[in-house]
Amino acid sequence: MLQLETLKQNLGKPYYDLEFLLICLKEVLLENKENELAECIPWLCASSKFEEIQFERKHFHLFSVTFQLLNLVETNGAVQNRRKTEEKNTLSSINGLWANSLQHLKANTISEDEILEAMGKIEVEPVLTAHPTEAKRPVVLKKYRELYLLLLQRENSMYNSFEMEENREQIKRLLNAIWHIDEFYMEKPNVETELENVLHYFTNVFPEIIGITHRRLLQAWKFNGFNSDKLIQNDSFPMIKFGSWIGGDRDGHPLVTAELTNYTLKKLRLNAFLILKNELLKLAEELSFYFDLNQLPKTISDRFKEIVALNGNQLKSLVRTNKKEAFKLYVLALIARLPVDIGKGQVFELIEKKGCYKHQEELIDDLLILKKGLLEIEEESLVYHSLMPVIQKTKTFGFHLAQLDIRQNSAYYEKALQQIIQASHILEDYNNENKTQLIHQELKSNRPFINAFTQLPLEAQNVLDYLKVVKNHFDKYSGSALGSFIVSMTRNVDDLLTVYLLAREAGLTFYDQTLISKIHVVPLFETIEDLIASPRILEEYLTIPEVQNSLEYQRGENKQSRKIQEVMIGYSDSNKDGGILASTWFLFQAQKELTEVGKRHNVDIKFFHGKGGSISRGAGPVHWFFRSLPHGTLAGKIKMTEQGETIEKKYANKGNAAYNLELMLSGSTLNTLLHKHNDKPENAAAEIVEFMGIEGKKLYSQLLQNEHFLEFFRQATPIDVIEQSKIGSRPSRRTGKPSFADLRAIPWVFSWSQSRYHITSWYGVGSTLEKLKNEHPDMFDTLKQLIKTSHFIRYVFTNIDTSLASTDEKIMASYAALVNKPEVRETIMNQVMEELHKTRSYLQELLVLPMDVRRKNHFYSTSLRAEVLDILHKNQIRILKKWRETAYDSDDDKEKDLNLLLISVNAISNAMGTTG
Repeated sequence: MLQLETLKQNLGKPYYDLEFLLICLKEVLLENKENELAECIPWLCASSKFEEIQFERKHFHLFSVTFQLLNLVETNGAVQNRRKTEEKNTLSSINGLWANSLQHLKANTISEDEILEAMGKIEVEPVLTAHPTEAKRPVVLKKYRELYLLLLQRENSMYNSFEMEENREQIKRLLNAIWHIDEFYMEKPNVETELENVLHYFTNVFPEIIGITHRRLLQAWKFNGFNSDKLIQNDSFPMIKFGSWIGGDRDGHPLVTAELTNYTLKKLRLNAFLILKNELLKLAEELSFYFDLNQLPKTISDRFKEIVALNGNQLKSLVRTNKKEAFKLYVLALIARLPVDIGKGQVFELIEKKGCYKHQEELIDDLLILKKGLLEIEEESLVYHSLMPVIQKTKTFGFHLAQLDIRQNSAYYEKALQQIIQASHILEDYNNENKTQLIHQELKSNRPFINAFTQLPLEAQNVLDYLKVVKNHFDKYSGSALGSFIVSMTRNVDDLLTVYLLAREAGLTFYDQTLISKIHVVPLFETIEDLIASPRILEEYLTIPEVQNSLEYQRGENKQSRKIQEVMIGYSDSNKDGGILASTWFLFQAQKELTEVGKRHNVDIKFFHGKGGSISRGAGPVHWFFRSLPHGTLAGKIKMTEQGETIEKKYANKGNAAYNLELMLSGSTLNTLLHKHNDKPENAAAEIVEFMGIEGKKLYSQLLQNEHFLEFFRQATPIDVIEQSKIGSRPSRRTGKPSFADLRAIPWVFSWSQSRYHITSWYGVGSTLEKLKNEHPDMFDTLKQLIKTSHFIRYVFTNIDTSLASTDEKIMASYAALVNKPEVRETIMNQVMEELHKTRSYLQELLVLPMDVRRKNHFYSTSLRAEVLDILHKNQIRILKKWRETAYDSDDDKEKDLNLLLISVNAISNAMGTTG
């Protein structure tokens, strides 16, 4: 394996770092008496070493660790390279970051005031989900985060040789710990464990990163010659909020109960207060200067007296010890109003007592009074650099940390409503014929069907139980902790209105001229069929008075200037349903048409992009994703899911986390303004992609409908292993039925990526391009030009190019050899291989330059991984064949081989940097 030397020569330092870490790992293995393994470390030894080795658990574990080290040094290399590029060139030299975006806006003659006005309306919301694509346990992720920080220390020239040697020993201690920890889950994690994992990002990463992104914006603002005082004084920083599905997403997840939702809301609330308390304590220290209490400006003095009247006894000792530091005392008084304290067992607990804050707006108002007081004594620096960041974080995290979305399947809601109607005896014969009429009739009243929730069938009881939890949270605090009520598999308007009636049943509606819902009901359009139907469904939905009045109520509650209807679009199921080209086209077209529907009804459409971690499920560089969105569809507010291993990849390390959040904020601002001003709709690009989408779907559907396809899929991929993996609390099937339709998109994509087919992200492209060239040569020529100029076209084909680079014919053939029947194997493989060769050929014609020239880093990184991946695949296939065919003497022996397969899946995932 000489690839490492090649990379050191071509790409430099990251691969010297890799060599250093691998040598440390070798020493750790030798110290653990693992002499044979120490001579088998990838990239330090010759590949011939592995020819005769029958991989055991420890071999897979070794390879998994080495690939994780490769991922770590490449992440650090990217961070350091961005720093050096900005230093060597200019602040605006990195695509997608603030300085670059602002420069682009200036070049488009968009003024500073226009940018300021737009930025004040920008709202970006990453939503962290617990989809089962993160194969590594939280304890392992923590160790790798610590290892990254130690590697980062080695970038600092201030340390002497003795300190660097200690750093090296610390790295070895961490590698030793990693070596002795099982990387993958032996038992399925529960939802509480998944919640703890994302709480790490919400509490330990994002609070600091928000401050970094704001400082980066200020730097970029000055760099582009703008007046930073305007930005600070108007507090025109774009808003970033966070969302979560963990504890709220119950679509096909029976373990997400009402009790778990209640636990999640409380846990999020508690951690929000811990962040705010920490931020306020830091602010109090920064305001620790002598200033007599009696000399406070009147506004702040009057407010302080009111707070003392509310919390007198609690504040006596604070006043006595801090009255000479009046501004610090004021902040300490605000801290005393937070409804959190140290309880039994010396742990923080939520408390309820007189004088405590109920809503985040109360704290923000008190902080704004402090701002006014500091400005009166001309302490602008403290306001702008100490106080304003606290206000911004209070707006971001509120008293809820992250908004909890509630998701459930339309069929489940339909069944629950049917059960409630039957229990009410209002209508004995409830069926599809009279359903719509009944729903519209019942919307005219705020009277519930039933008064008692006991003795209801399962679905009805479950829905009403968690809606009651939501109502109690609304009543006790506010609705700010609750995000969207997402109806997956939305098929028609009835699916959405059903949620209104269920909300009515739980007391989440009221009557004011019409029925009004307090909760925001959101359609999720996932399949190709549903995306096509989505404009018609939304058109009908927005004509209903109850919907419009509910949106108006929600506008007022959320202090928005316009009515907003969120619409979620699914990348995973649309791809599973129609392939990469069809998914791309129908998502593009749906967004355009849904936006037009919103305009007709004077409602802004806020798109919630349900993206995953692989190309097939919508992944791609976020700044290029924003540039690829249809003209006019980005109105400043956007949501995006962050799933599984994507969360770790983007946010585990703070330098990378700051980069990715800056890309989202900067990209949303840039493209909102470009959509509003200069950019024209890409009609030529849309016409070509429409042709390709329709043709691609035909080809993809023909493959799936082949009588041999499912049998091939079950045998030529490790889908049966993935279905038994423990990488997430959610079942791999929605209802448990053994059908293709019921299989979730994640294991579908996961299994094709494990066996290196990746057909979900390129199949149908080659034949479609061939047809385009033969039947519409003018369009093909236009496409060749557009690939240089169109953001949309370039984004689509760059993603396909990335996926093709990971597709490996030799490994595909090895997995195909697992298919028992020659007819099945040869029929599908011939079809797949022919399409793969066509796709490679036509993509090369379009992109012209070879990948090692076009995308040097990606090419060399992929090459480095390839040879080692061959060894992993070879051993996975060997054990997979044995596991499927052997009549084991005991269940323990079979379980042992299954565990070997599971760790092989984990190792290959680490090697490829993605699961599903």
